[in-house]
Amino acid sequence: MNAQAQTYKLVVTGMTCGHCVSSVTEELNEVDGVTNVKVDLHEGGESEVFVSSNGPLNIDAAEAAVVEAGYTVIR
Repeated sequence: MNAQAQTYKLVVTGMTCGHCVSSVTEELNEVDGVTNVKVDLHEGGESEVFVSSNGPLNIDAAEAAVVEAGYTVIR
């Protein structure tokens, strides 16, 4: 049985550059089931982070990964 691909949006604050995007992407890619991460960077503002997974995403783990990278998930 194949799990259905899903995409989730997180809103993250504190990112200001490409290095920030790389850090968040790297941490999220370590969460089980994550297949792709796309960041719409808004320097110093609220950036949208789209996380694709091959099934239901563990939101708590995804938020913890963003925190581990040094940023804050606001929704």
